[in-house]
Amino acid sequence: MQRSVLIALSAAAVAYAQQAGTITAETHPTLQWSQCTAGGTCTTQNGKVVLDANWRWLHDSSGTNCYDGNTWSAAKCPDDVTCAQNCALDGADYTGTYGITSTGNSLRLNFVTAKNVGSRVYLMDTDTSYHMFNTLNQEFTFDVDVSHLPCGLNGALYFSEMAKDGGMSTQPNNKAGAKYGTGYCDSQCPRDIKFINGKANSEGWAPDSNSANTGKGQNGACCSEMDIWEANSMATAYTPHPCKTTGLEACTGDTCSGGTTGLCDPAGCDFNSFRMGDETFFGAGLTVDSSRPFTVVTQFFTADNSTTGKLSEIRRLYVQDGEVIQNSKVNIAGMDSSLDSITDNFCTSQKKAFGDTDTFTAHGGLTAMGQAFARGMVLVLSIWDDYAANMLWLDSDYPTTASASSPGVHRGNCAPTSGLPTDVESKSPDAYVVYSNIKFGPHGSTFKAGQSNPGGPGGPGNPTTTSSAPQATQTKYGQCGGQGYSGPTVCASGSTCKQQSQWYSQCL
Repeated sequence: MQRSVLIALSAAAVAYAQQAGTITAETHPTLQWSQCTAGGTCTTQNGKVVLDANWRWLHDSSGTNCYDGNTWSAAKCPDDVTCAQNCALDGADYTGTYGITSTGNSLRLNFVTAKNVGSRVYLMDTDTSYHMFNTLNQEFTFDVDVSHLPCGLNGALYFSEMAKDGGMSTQPNNKAGAKYGTGYCDSQCPRDIKFINGKANSEGWAPDSNSANTGKGQNGACCSEMDIWEANSMATAYTPHPCKTTGLEACTGDTCSGGTTGLCDPAGCDFNSFRMGDETFFGAGLTVDSSRPFTVVTQFFTADNSTTGKLSEIRRLYVQDGEVIQNSKVNIAGMDSSLDSITDNFCTSQKKAFGDTDTFTAHGGLTAMGQAFARGMVLVLSIWDDYAANMLWLDSDYPTTASASSPGVHRGNCAPTSGLPTDVESKSPDAYVVYSNIKFGPHGSTFKAGQSNPGGPGGPGNPTTTSSAPQATQTKYGQCGGQGYSGPTVCASGSTCKQQSQWYSQCL
């Protein structure tokens, strides 16, 4: 979940008394990405991004704020339906107000711009529709620069089971739709969302005590979420979060809560290399050097190796300085040391080893996550800080009441006192993240050994070799061939070296 900050503005111009305002023209920044085919042929797609509705100026027909600071106007919003009819979401100044810039296939999100903090955008097909991804038996690849993200910040790239049009076609009061970034939901069932299913969330709204901009309503917005990438320069994790919902479902009361009875699994099943026992894998100067850009590859495998099969495994690879880097192995007492990917077996084993309630299995595990992808999910790109837990769950010791020596608590080298939003916003306002070179296609089609990392505006840095010495036998799912590859070509028992492209073969 990402906290939302809405900047209150003022204007003398007139806007329509409906959800789509006209005071500021809505012009979506362009973002190119690539659709790839087996063999590695990739075709450029001319996509766009749109700012989430929660960040936008919300006003009535005279240009007067409907939401100011962290409270709703009682006159304009006496109830949720009337509020939706009275108030309009307006266009965004992406660069000037929100610090969002794009060039070609690169998107840069600045952390603090004037009074705005963080941002969240969605990849679009057209000016009125999101692009829908189904990752089953496919892989998703992108380059990222997290070198300017300190402790307490999160550059997150993930998928959410939102509606293609932002819910406009099924919600009579929603006149804005995807064009204005409506319809957000995630596995945390966030209650800070200002509009859910075409209605405002103003009834029972309680301003947050630790933020001048945010609050919580009675309702939450629940849906399945796949965190491809949550990271700063200190730590990273990828995490499926299944739900019992189909698309966005509003929650109230206990249905918004976690545990085994809520609609969604907010905890998910995470693979954080540091938390899983390899504390030298990710970070500045480490195996995956976070001080310089690199490529992140996420592969989704199905039980029958088809695009309609049951999701059975989610694997992670990295590419840096032309070297394919296999994911780290588990080094946790009571867990199989050969584990290096997310499977249902990994998740149940991890929950047991860490003494966590297995909410992942209770919400359908990878099967439910795969079903959400089959229905289609929207790509989200964001930068945020954490008013709820200071991002300690990602990069430090969490929960704070547990001993750092307890299995699963030590997640990164950031201090337990780090990550306070007031500190991060005042000391690191110039922080930013760059996402670039997004590619999607069959396994082995989106990357190759020997490629250079473009890195975007952050710059590529000075390359150094990060690969380890090859072994005589490659593990299952490891690289076993490809143009320029010099590692092991014999696969471990039970797997066979299969060519994915001219640059990459994998033990399957």
